[in-house]
Amino acid sequence: MTLDDRAWLGQQILDQSMDAIIVADREGRIRFWNRGAEATFGWTAQEAVGHSLDLIIPERHRPRHWEGYRRVMETGVTKYGHTVLAVPALRKDGSRISLEFTIVLLKGGDGQVVGIGALMRDVTARWERERALLERLQALEAQVRNRPSAPDIAH
Repeated sequence: MTLDDRAWLGQQILDQSMDAIIVADREGRIRFWNRGAEATFGWTAQEAVGHSLDLIIPERHRPRHWEGYRRVMETGVTKYGHTVLAVPALRKDGSRISLEFTIVLLKGGDGQVVGIGALMRDVTARWERERALLERLQALEAQVRNRPSAPDIAH
Protein backbone atom coordinates (compact mmCIF):
# COMPACT_ATOMS: atom_id res chain seq x y z
CA MET A 1 0.00 0.00 0.00
CA THR A 2 1.41 3.39 -0.93
CA LEU A 3 1.07 6.63 0.96
CA ASP A 4 -1.42 7.78 -1.67
CA ASP A 5 -3.48 4.63 -1.05
CA ARG A 6 -3.54 5.32 2.70
CA ALA A 7 -4.62 8.91 2.17
CA TRP A 8 -7.40 7.76 -0.16
CA LEU A 9 -8.53 5.11 2.34
CA GLY A 10 -8.49 7.64 5.18
CA GLN A 11 -10.58 10.04 3.13
CA GLN A 12 -13.09 7.26 2.42
CA ILE A 13 -13.38 6.52 6.14
CA LEU A 14 -13.93 10.20 6.94
CA ASP A 15 -16.47 10.69 4.18
CA GLN A 16 -18.48 7.51 4.57
CA SER A 17 -18.50 6.85 8.32
CA MET A 18 -21.95 6.89 9.83
CA ASP A 19 -20.38 8.15 13.03
CA ALA A 20 -20.29 11.93 13.09
CA ILE A 21 -16.76 13.24 12.51
CA ILE A 22 -16.30 16.95 13.11
CA VAL A 23 -13.18 19.10 13.12
CA ALA A 24 -13.20 22.48 14.87
CA ASP A 25 -10.44 25.09 15.07
CA ARG A 26 -9.09 26.78 18.23
CA GLU A 27 -12.02 29.18 18.29
CA GLY A 28 -14.58 26.38 18.03
CA ARG A 29 -15.50 27.05 14.40
CA ILE A 30 -16.45 23.95 12.43
CA ARG A 31 -13.93 23.19 9.66
CA PHE A 32 -14.96 19.65 8.67
CA TRP A 33 -18.37 17.93 8.83
CA ASN A 34 -18.83 14.46 7.37
CA ARG A 35 -21.90 12.57 6.12
CA GLY A 36 -22.30 10.95 9.52
CA ALA A 37 -22.53 14.43 11.08
CA GLU A 38 -25.14 15.37 8.47
CA ALA A 39 -27.20 12.29 9.36
CA THR A 40 -26.74 12.77 13.11
CA PHE A 41 -27.43 16.49 13.37
CA GLY A 42 -29.51 17.28 10.27
CA TRP A 43 -27.26 20.11 9.06
CA THR A 44 -25.46 19.69 5.74
CA ALA A 45 -21.72 20.27 5.65
CA GLN A 46 -22.37 23.44 3.64
CA GLU A 47 -24.66 24.72 6.41
CA ALA A 48 -22.37 23.74 9.31
CA VAL A 49 -18.81 24.52 8.16
CA GLY A 50 -17.71 27.95 9.34
CA HIS A 51 -20.22 28.07 12.20
CA SER A 52 -19.59 27.74 15.92
CA LEU A 53 -19.98 24.41 17.71
CA ASP A 54 -22.89 26.16 19.45
CA LEU A 55 -24.84 24.80 16.49
CA ILE A 56 -25.02 21.43 18.30
CA ILE A 57 -24.50 22.38 21.96
CA PRO A 58 -27.64 22.90 24.07
CA GLU A 59 -27.66 26.46 25.40
CA ARG A 60 -27.51 25.52 29.09
CA HIS A 61 -24.36 23.42 28.47
CA ARG A 62 -22.46 26.08 26.52
CA PRO A 63 -20.70 27.86 29.43
CA ARG A 64 -19.27 24.59 30.74
CA HIS A 65 -18.35 23.41 27.23
CA TRP A 66 -16.49 26.62 26.34
CA GLU A 67 -14.68 26.71 29.67
CA GLY A 68 -13.36 23.20 29.04
CA TYR A 69 -12.68 23.86 25.36
CA ARG A 70 -10.57 26.94 26.06
CA ARG A 71 -8.64 25.07 28.78
CA VAL A 72 -7.84 22.22 26.35
CA MET A 73 -6.76 24.69 23.64
CA GLU A 74 -4.39 26.38 26.09
CA THR A 75 -3.01 23.33 27.90
CA GLY A 76 -3.15 20.66 25.21
CA VAL A 77 -4.49 18.26 27.82
CA THR A 78 -7.76 16.35 27.66
CA LYS A 79 -9.04 13.14 29.17
CA TYR A 80 -11.52 12.67 26.34
CA GLY A 81 -8.96 11.23 23.98
CA HIS A 82 -9.07 8.03 26.05
CA THR A 83 -12.34 8.35 27.96
CA VAL A 84 -15.73 8.41 26.27
CA LEU A 85 -17.80 11.48 27.09
CA ALA A 86 -21.61 11.27 27.11
CA VAL A 87 -23.45 14.53 26.46
CA PRO A 88 -26.74 15.87 25.14
CA ALA A 89 -26.67 17.60 21.76
CA LEU A 90 -29.03 19.49 19.44
CA ARG A 91 -30.27 18.57 16.00
CA LYS A 92 -31.19 21.13 13.34
CA ASP A 93 -34.90 20.63 14.11
CA GLY A 94 -34.27 21.54 17.77
CA SER A 95 -34.68 18.00 19.08
CA ARG A 96 -32.18 16.70 21.63
CA ILE A 97 -30.08 13.59 21.20
CA SER A 98 -27.60 11.76 23.41
CA LEU A 99 -24.03 11.45 22.16
CA GLU A 100 -20.96 9.54 23.17
CA PHE A 101 -17.68 10.79 21.78
CA THR A 102 -13.95 11.03 22.00
CA ILE A 103 -11.70 13.76 20.68
CA VAL A 104 -8.34 13.95 18.99
CA LEU A 105 -6.18 17.00 19.59
CA LEU A 106 -4.89 18.42 16.32
CA LYS A 107 -1.47 20.05 16.62
CA GLY A 108 0.51 22.29 14.32
CA GLY A 109 4.17 21.86 13.44
CA ASP A 110 5.13 23.80 16.57
CA GLY A 111 3.24 21.33 18.79
CA GLN A 112 0.54 23.82 19.72
CA VAL A 113 -3.10 22.70 19.59
CA VAL A 114 -4.80 24.13 16.51
CA GLY A 115 -8.14 22.39 16.95
CA ILE A 116 -9.93 19.16 17.70
CA GLY A 117 -11.39 16.25 15.82
CA ALA A 118 -14.46 14.73 17.47
CA LEU A 119 -15.75 11.24 16.72
CA MET A 120 -19.39 11.05 17.84
CA ARG A 121 -22.09 8.41 17.97
CA ASP A 122 -25.80 8.97 18.55
CA VAL A 123 -26.77 6.71 21.46
CA THR A 124 -30.22 8.18 22.05
CA ALA A 125 -32.10 4.89 21.51
CA ARG A 126 -29.85 3.02 23.94
CA TRP A 127 -30.09 5.83 26.51
CA GLU A 128 -33.91 5.79 26.28
CA ARG A 129 -34.01 1.99 26.70
CA GLU A 130 -31.73 2.18 29.74
CA ARG A 131 -33.81 4.97 31.26
CA ALA A 132 -37.03 2.96 30.73
CA LEU A 133 -35.45 -0.11 32.34
CA LEU A 134 -34.25 1.94 35.30
CA GLU A 135 -37.72 3.45 35.77
CA ARG A 136 -39.28 -0.05 35.63
CA LEU A 137 -36.76 -1.36 38.16
CA GLN A 138 -37.48 1.56 40.50
CA ALA A 139 -41.24 0.91 40.20
CA LEU A 140 -40.76 -2.78 41.00
CA GLU A 141 -38.56 -1.95 43.99
CA ALA A 142 -41.24 0.44 45.27
CA GLN A 143 -43.86 -2.31 44.92
CA VAL A 144 -41.72 -4.71 46.94
CA ARG A 145 -41.08 -2.08 49.65
CA ASN A 146 -44.78 -1.21 49.87
CA ARG A 147 -46.07 -4.77 49.90
CA PRO A 148 -47.69 -5.66 53.20
CA SER A 149 -45.48 -8.06 55.06
CA ALA A 150 -46.76 -11.56 55.62
CA PRO A 151 -48.04 -12.17 59.13
CA ASP A 152 -45.80 -14.13 61.42
CA ILE A 153 -47.24 -17.56 61.96
CA ALA A 154 -46.23 -19.03 65.25
CA HIS A 155 -46.36 -22.79 65.55
